[in-house]
Amino acid sequence: MSIHIGDVAPNFTADTTTGTIDFHEWIGGDWVFFFSHPGDFTPVCTTEIGRTAQLAEEFAMRHVKPLGLSTDGVEEHLTWIEDVNDTQNTTVKFPIVADPDRTVARLYEMIHANQSETAAVRSVFIIDPNKKIRLTMTYPMSVGRNFDEILRVIDALQAGDSGRIATPADWLPGGTVIIPTSIGDDEAKNLFPQGWTEVRPYLRTTKL
Repeated sequence: MSIHIGDVAPNFTADTTTGTIDFHEWIGGDWVFFFSHPGDFTPVCTTEIGRTAQLAEEFAMRHVKPLGLSTDGVEEHLTWIEDVNDTQNTTVKFPIVADPDRTVARLYEMIHANQSETAAVRSVFIIDPNKKIRLTMTYPMSVGRNFDEILRVIDALQAGDSGRIATPADWLPGGTVIIPTSIGDDEAKNLFPQGWTEVRPYLRTTKL
């Protein structure tokens, strides 16, 4: 099974560091940043779990719930979290899925055999309140994720949903946006009364 953008995120029930969850029920009406790690007590993973915890307020402002995963058990996770809190000067409160039998990792294609038969690569799934996959990214085991980019993508997706816009390369909140070609000029006049710049008929830019 391949997971594509626009698909409903596969549901699962799993033990986590905050209790057993039914994934779809746990999502509720929020967005989700679902991300996997090769294993507990590994250096890159420790910094990423720590950074996610440090950004708790940023995720909450966007109505995003972080959910981690590695192919270790709950007890290992809980012991590791103590190390994360100590070394990264933070407090981890979001759940981490325990997946020692790799059921969820295989469901989400997080196991890449040429990397490891047992450990998950660094997968990212951004999932919206409709349980739809909106973005996927995969990092190798040796490369930590860029959390500025993760927050930027969430901002872009949410801006697109609320404003019916697309975002250009390197877009940041407050920057110029693009009016999609699916919106004709007549409809655009109602949606974007502030007007726009027509660089080309297919490239119209505006500010929200």
